[in-house]
Amino acid sequence: RRISPHQKEFSPPRSRRRKKDESDEEKWVEKEEGPPEPKKKKEEIDPILTKTGGAYIPPARLRMMQEQISDKSSVAYQRMSWEALKKSINGLINKVNVANIAEIIRELFQENIVRGRGLMTRSIITAQVASPTFTHVYAALVSIINTKFPQTGELIAKRLVIQFKKGFRRNDKNLCLASVRFIAHLVNQQVLHELLALEILTILLENPTSDSVEVAVGFLKECGKKLTELSPRGVHGVFESLKGILHDGNVDKRVQYMIEVMFAVRKDDFKEHPAIQTGLDLVDEDDQITHLISVEDELDGEDSLHVFKPDPEFLENEERYKAIREEILGEGSSDDESGEEGEVSDEDEEDDEEEKEEEEMKIIDETQTNLLALRRTVYLTIMSSLDFEECAHKLLKMTIKPGQEMEVANMIIECCSQERSYQRFYGLLGERFCHLNQMWVEKFDLSFQEQYSTVHRLETNKLRNVAKFFAQLFYTDALPWTSLSCVHLNEEETNSSSRIFVKILFQELAEYMGLQKLNERLKDLSLAESFEGLLPRDNPRNTRFAINFFTSIGLGGLTDDLREHLKNAPKMIMAQQQAVESDSDSSSSSESESSDSDDDSSSDSEEERKKRRKRKEVVKSKERSKYHKVREETSKEKGLTRERNNGDGDDRRKKRPIDEDRLGDDRKRKAVEGEDRSRDRRKGNDDRRTREKMEDKSRKDQKRSPPERYRKDRTPPERLREDRKRTPPERLREDHKRTPPERLREDRRRTPPERSREDRKR
Repeated sequence: RRISPHQKEFSPPRSRRRKKDESDEEKWVEKEEGPPEPKKKKEEIDPILTKTGGAYIPPARLRMMQEQISDKSSVAYQRMSWEALKKSINGLINKVNVANIAEIIRELFQENIVRGRGLMTRSIITAQVASPTFTHVYAALVSIINTKFPQTGELIAKRLVIQFKKGFRRNDKNLCLASVRFIAHLVNQQVLHELLALEILTILLENPTSDSVEVAVGFLKECGKKLTELSPRGVHGVFESLKGILHDGNVDKRVQYMIEVMFAVRKDDFKEHPAIQTGLDLVDEDDQITHLISVEDELDGEDSLHVFKPDPEFLENEERYKAIREEILGEGSSDDESGEEGEVSDEDEEDDEEEKEEEEMKIIDETQTNLLALRRTVYLTIMSSLDFEECAHKLLKMTIKPGQEMEVANMIIECCSQERSYQRFYGLLGERFCHLNQMWVEKFDLSFQEQYSTVHRLETNKLRNVAKFFAQLFYTDALPWTSLSCVHLNEEETNSSSRIFVKILFQELAEYMGLQKLNERLKDLSLAESFEGLLPRDNPRNTRFAINFFTSIGLGGLTDDLREHLKNAPKMIMAQQQAVESDSDSSSSSESESSDSDDDSSSDSEEERKKRRKRKEVVKSKERSKYHKVREETSKEKGLTRERNNGDGDDRRKKRPIDEDRLGDDRKRKAVEGEDRSRDRRKGNDDRRTREKMEDKSRKDQKRSPPERYRKDRTPPERLREDRKRTPPERLREDHKRTPPERLREDRRRTPPERSREDRKR
């Protein structure tokens, strides 16, 4: 190769190469002198110590690794226990439901949830977002944890509010719906204050869009019942804003329909959306701790809590939590429990003790919430049924607990009493229940006795409906007639309301059965004891009262036996008294001789008294006979005077002489004269009364016109007969001379024969 003069051939300096060669020889010499060094391997990385947890480690291997570590406070052991705590919390929260929530709570308290509260918070919120239908279960779980560890409950509430704010800013409707639903159930459980719910609703409806209104409606459905109880004015304001949005029509048709459905739900009082579902009301209101959080506050989610950090006081904190766990659960450590589980006898003793404690610690519901719910259900079932068969079928399908049958019977009677007029629907319903089971017959029998004893509290319309209801049951023999034994028909034990009740009852029975069949039923000997109070025979006064009562209500035919009994009552009383006297005589004969002498003296005195009474009666009878004889003689004299007066001419004016021989002594004559005077006095009084009546009549006739007088005074035949007796001039002259009162007086003074003689002369 040609090299230009300007270029020089490159050759490294020999001194450096030599030095390098010398160093290499020295190295080789060192290697030859000592053994060769081994190659360094890469350090193995523990998957547990990584931030993300690394690969999956089975639980058995994890426990074995923990047992191999002797230092319990080391970072490796703490990391392994942290991973075990995280897996345990996630597994328990994923398994929770309504049926096993109590067991899950006990298992959760076995874990150190103070150390892992960040893990538990993240696990609960993640599970709720994944399955929103179980939100009410997670809320109940949080409410129980909040009573023992309020910091954990507050942390969950803060993270939920932060999650809602993020979803609202990002317009993430699904995230907002999940967050809002969880917050609503926490408000129902009173973990969060109701002001947070009203604040969220205000934010959602301030600038309404279709999505924000949809979220607000979903939120209001979940917690509307509780908000109505706690803050009715706030709920009213929210519904007013929803009404304005509906009238504006700026949202989609689907959202408008949701608003209308929301108003319908409110009208039904959130019947299908209860605040707390059955089986999840596990915390007493006094034990619950409520957190007041605002959306506008700057909240710290404490995200670092779900990241592992070594604890320098790990063992001390574990011992503290064990003491807290024993206080909450009332049990010993897990080791002690495992030892106790091995002994069967100890378990049996503990179970017996627990059963005894449960029996002693029975909770009695004094608020009667279940009873009110049952009455409401029965009322709605009755009102929504078309006929009595459907209603009976629905009521029998209800889960009626033992002892609540009486409430069902009372509700049927109460619904019947509320109607404006009696409906046969209720009678047929009660009849169906009584024919189905004898138990219902007993319940309606007790209801009849209660209604009759408290009938004075009912209004007239209610009283009438109840009486007709029981009349239908008696007529169909659904209710035994022995139930009428509580009715006592007398003046002391009845009042106006009870008498009206019995009146309507028997009038309805008479209308259904007829009076004859009803009378036969009341005369039934097998039911005589039950009707002793209704048809009393113990006291004549009560018997008269019952007879008058049934006669006044138009059922006097039912009292024939009572009337006969009342007629025979004096004879029966006399027979009873004679029987008592005969008993007393027989007892007196069996006494000693000394007592016999006393009895003889007393009997003699009684005989004397009887003789005196007889004498007095004889004297009185004689006086009566004398009086009757005098009356007969006076009547005969009257007959004779009448016969003489029947003659013609002047013989009528002659007075009949008194026959003293026939009259007897002066006493008889005075008696006759006295009777004549009294008779004349009575006759004069009668004449005076008739005269006054005629004068009044004549005054009225003067006021009337002549046609009216002739029309009203006499009939035409009478007028003709009277006018024919007199000539026209005489009639006119006499009528003009005398006023109507004078004519009447003169006519009355004269006897009929005198009038006839004067008429003949004229």
